[in-house]
Amino acid sequence: MADRPATVQDVHDTALGLPGVTAQQSTGGPVYQVGRKSFVFFRGPRPDAVDPLTGDRLTDVIVIWVGSESDKRSLIQDGSTAFFSTPHFDGHLSVLVRASRLGELPRDVLVEVVEEAWLSRAGVRARTAWLERSGA
Repeated sequence: MADRPATVQDVHDTALGLPGVTAQQSTGGPVYQVGRKSFVFFRGPRPDAVDPLTGDRLTDVIVIWVGSESDKRSLIQDGSTAFFSTPHFDGHLSVLVRASRLGELPRDVLVEVVEEAWLSRAGVRARTAWLERSGA
């Protein structure tokens, strides 16, 4: 059976299902952290992310950390995918995705990206324990 499309709830459920995660509220929505390090956050409208057709600031941007610049490039290189970046995030190990476009991603892809974000920010002991438990 094919995986279903991803949803915003999948972001929340996946992030909160990982060990040691806390959620803080920000102006854009929740900020998910592990060991006081953010790995996923819902961003408020900013001047660097605008709708190309209207010029309006995007109100549904989610920032997700990645493990390396090559991971980032692999997610954003195909402009037709839901993942993107802006010049503001040049040199920052994260990708952006609009909540309104999450349905273009299979749920398993989104889950993997959020789990990788957590792995990129969690401490060594937490990563090791989670990887052993998950069989990854």
